Amino acid sequence: QVQLVESGGGSVQSGGSLRLSCAASGYNYNLYSMGWFRERPGQAREEVSCINRYARYTHYSDSVKGRFTNSRDNAKDTLYLHMNNLKPEDTAIYYCAAGRGQGCIYGLRASSSYNYWGQGTQVTVSS
Repeated sequence: QVQLVESGGGSVQSGGSLRLSCAASGYNYNLYSMGWFRERPGQAREEVSCINRYARYTHYSDSVKGRFTNSRDNAKDTLYLHMNNLKPEDTAIYYCAAGRGQGCIYGLRASSSYNYWGQGTQVTVSS
């Protein structure tokens, strides 16, 4: 059974930091690219970052570039999102997703490119 379990969300003040984790199980993690998506209140789900299978390529949306760092530990089947200098507009539910094959080489991917999703973790940033 495939599972993606996010953790690390919470409430922080503007300028603070959080680290999200996504623990994967039930499939061959090393063969999948991974993405972080978020749903801000009243807005569609958007991808904020992706990382390819062997972490050679990483891409970010303009809204988080320079503040968020996406990484993966293939020995632990875990994905991370380090979020620094958080802003109120980063308030959202954050999801990790796994996409089969060689994705995230040329840029961010559509949500339809991903096969498995986590349940989400809430991040709230207050001003």
